Amino acid sequence: MAIIVNLDVMMAKRKISLSTLAEKVGITNANLSVLKTGKAKAIRFSTLEAICRELDCQPGDILEYEKD
Repeated sequence: MAIIVNLDVMMAKRKISLSTLAEKVGITNANLSVLKTGKAKAIRFSTLEAICRELDCQPGDILEYEKD
């Protein structure tokens, strides 16, 4: 897939665990894990906004486009 998810990198930089971020964002650990591993097919803007708010980052810090 041409969209690379760097959520794990941002979580490591902010020193926040998956379970803590999931709780703060209001989604399940399983759904956040699917997103973190790049297996998600879609993400709601409201979820992306909540993640960016909690990690104090921009969407471009989490999502990256790479040509195939």
